[in-house]
Amino acid sequence: MRFDVLTLFPELFAPLLTSGITRRAYESGQVQVNLHNPRDFADGNYRRVDDRPFGGGPGMVMMAEPLSRCLQQAQAQRGASAPVVLFSPLGQPLNHARVERWAASEGAVLVCGRYEGIDQRFIDAHVDEQISLGDFVLSGGEIAAMALLDAVARLQPGVLGDAESHAQDSFNPALDGLLDCPHYTRPETWDGQGVPEALLSGHHGQIERWRREQRLALTARLRPELISQARAAGRLSRQDEAFLADWVRQNA
Repeated sequence: MRFDVLTLFPELFAPLLTSGITRRAYESGQVQVNLHNPRDFADGNYRRVDDRPFGGGPGMVMMAEPLSRCLQQAQAQRGASAPVVLFSPLGQPLNHARVERWAASEGAVLVCGRYEGIDQRFIDAHVDEQISLGDFVLSGGEIAAMALLDAVARLQPGVLGDAESHAQDSFNPALDGLLDCPHYTRPETWDGQGVPEALLSGHHGQIERWRREQRLALTARLRPELISQARAAGRLSRQDEAFLADWVRQNA
């Protein structure tokens, strides 16, 4: 798959593409990332890409023409059109289901805005989808783009080493959309705290039940709406419901 990123700061992506486990996806070509700077398509000696907003107000707005030219080059290099994604507070929140969809796709063109925003005429003419990381505002779309690229890269075969690793992630359908359970490693005792006995039992069924109950309890406490979603989808067993009922009584 291929992602073309339109950004005024391509240098920000260097650590993402060369560090950590997910670099395997980029080095192998499983996820190809190409960076395009709209400033290279701006006119004048100063390569200006922004101007004051019509109607007044603070800040500057990214101009449509440099972005449009940059997008045209990116699409031409791909050889085929691709969805154009803008990272914006107006977008739908990025979640696991959307990451899985992009991880199985042919990629997209990712537009990283800056300043007060982007000329709406560019958005109306070219943007197919808007994505948000949450109800807060960043200085630009680069961090959001890197979050999507990292999440997509780690789902590619062989990137994490163990094919089961991402299946244990929070929000994964393999865990019925629940949060992940706590994890422990050596030493067995640290700072006076031990490891839960179930994890030391060597009994696979007991370990899995402990993990399931921890996922249920953490999700009920921190993200109760995910319990409701799992229940509505029929993903909770009678044993799960009995545990949750007891948990609610104890924590009422």
